[in-house]
Amino acid sequence: MMLSHRVGQACHVLVLVLCLSAAEDFDWSANNHDSFYYGTFPNGFSWGAGSSAYQTEGAWDKDGKGLSIWDVFTHKKGKTFLNDTGDSSCEGYYKFKDDISLIKELNLNHYRFSISWPRIMPTGIRSDHVNEKGVKYYSALIDELLKHNITPIVTLYHWDLPQVLQEKYGGWQNISMINYFNDFANLCFERYGDRVKYWITFNNPWSVAVEGYETGEHAPGLKLRGTGAYRAAHHIIKAHAKVWHTYDTQWRNKQRGMVGISLSGDWGEPVDITNQKDIEAAERYVQFYIGWFATPIFHGDYPQVMKDFIGRKSAQQGLGTSRLPTFSSQEKSYIKGTSDFLGVGHFTTRYITQKNFPFNRGSTYFSDRDVAELVDPRWPDPGSEWLYSVPWGFRRLLNFIKTQYGNPVIFITENGVSEKMMCTELCDDWRIQYYKGYINEMLKAIRDGVNVKGYTAWSLLDKFEWDEGYSERFGLYYVDFKNKNKPRYPKASVQFYKRIIKSNGFPNQREVENWKMKATETCSTSNQLLAADPLTSHMEMVTEVVVPTVCTLCILISAVFLMFLLRKRN
Repeated sequence: MMLSHRVGQACHVLVLVLCLSAAEDFDWSANNHDSFYYGTFPNGFSWGAGSSAYQTEGAWDKDGKGLSIWDVFTHKKGKTFLNDTGDSSCEGYYKFKDDISLIKELNLNHYRFSISWPRIMPTGIRSDHVNEKGVKYYSALIDELLKHNITPIVTLYHWDLPQVLQEKYGGWQNISMINYFNDFANLCFERYGDRVKYWITFNNPWSVAVEGYETGEHAPGLKLRGTGAYRAAHHIIKAHAKVWHTYDTQWRNKQRGMVGISLSGDWGEPVDITNQKDIEAAERYVQFYIGWFATPIFHGDYPQVMKDFIGRKSAQQGLGTSRLPTFSSQEKSYIKGTSDFLGVGHFTTRYITQKNFPFNRGSTYFSDRDVAELVDPRWPDPGSEWLYSVPWGFRRLLNFIKTQYGNPVIFITENGVSEKMMCTELCDDWRIQYYKGYINEMLKAIRDGVNVKGYTAWSLLDKFEWDEGYSERFGLYYVDFKNKNKPRYPKASVQFYKRIIKSNGFPNQREVENWKMKATETCSTSNQLLAADPLTSHMEMVTEVVVPTVCTLCILISAVFLMFLLRKRN
């Protein structure tokens, strides 16, 4: 094992804790990491893929859209890899019908996407202006999905806060965001709720809080160490609860939909399962991630371990109150039970051990936990430096959620793997292995009694990956970002995932092995098509650049020759 280098999107780490005695029907001490279960998912299980507005839409300043914090952040030099931006990205704003054709080709039951707040409310404030062109775009997208019998699962906030709200109020540091976000959500319920029945308030609020307001790696890029993340999270939790109550009191009886939240995170396993300090450290790791948001939503308040650790360290610093904000008794009652389902994003696993951080070296969210994260060097890591393929952690995470939060209805809202390479590769064997392993562990969790109702592969397309720009690719479909038309090409994982969906699981070993072989054959053909595309692009460039140059030279030569003839006559 070695210490993990978690830079950038270390986010996604939500759930852990080895409460070994907590689950009655799951053997936490079992080490069956390599076993594979052949079987099928329950009837009605929903298969899907996902995306988000800023990562895929492009059209950053078109048709009346306002600025988001990510528009402003990425336009500052040095904030993203190669100074990449989402200005055009996949051009999904213009190509949504093409993308729905891809979704239909996969035979997906649902598609998860997000609504850009500044696209339909340019300043983020409803009373200022509602951009009807933006409203119309999402309405057309929803209608097109329903036309093809694809269920829309809509995220209200996938990180693109209107810039005006950041500049005027300080964004999620300010309590006023709660009412502004509620107004935005209410407009979405009003305009789309007759057709949308699954709403997600926030995607991965851990990342919004920690990377936006603690480390500054993400927009808005603030480094309010030890306080910023906790304050942002506090307002996000209250905003989520308010939106849930708004739907519950004003829209539920008419629209019969559901409102939940999507929490992303990793599983954490104690380095030494017999060491009490490691077990406690692993519990803290989970509680500081998923527990930070899930415990208030399901139980009404922050995890006790967070209150204890942050409170003690705040006192050691000489502060009169804890850096972790508190909920009033009324707020606790108001927040508790505000989720009709829990969205779970999961990518990877860590080993956890105890590590003491002295308070006099400055307090941060990370040092408040007193843990160290480690990885096994044998774990595959094909892409993002934080993302190792550890399928068995997924099952343990899901069983933890079942035990800790009363077996809620779960939708897997993000699960997938990236690649990080300069050359094009459609034969993504590592992604096939990743999906095979993780989906199978989810199937085992369902057999354990976990109430998982649907699965969302992350992601449908390669897209803008936040501070990593376009250097990492999560898509089932390859996007050629260098081509102005942004063509999409299926990777081998498309065919593999499609067969899992068609069989609703893994029927038998021989058939599943055959899927992989067939997928590889298909991607070889696709690779040839893609290899031909740069030549086409090159020829277009020749036509656009070389031909005019040649024509210009011809004109100049003709002019010189004509002058020569005229001089000769004279």
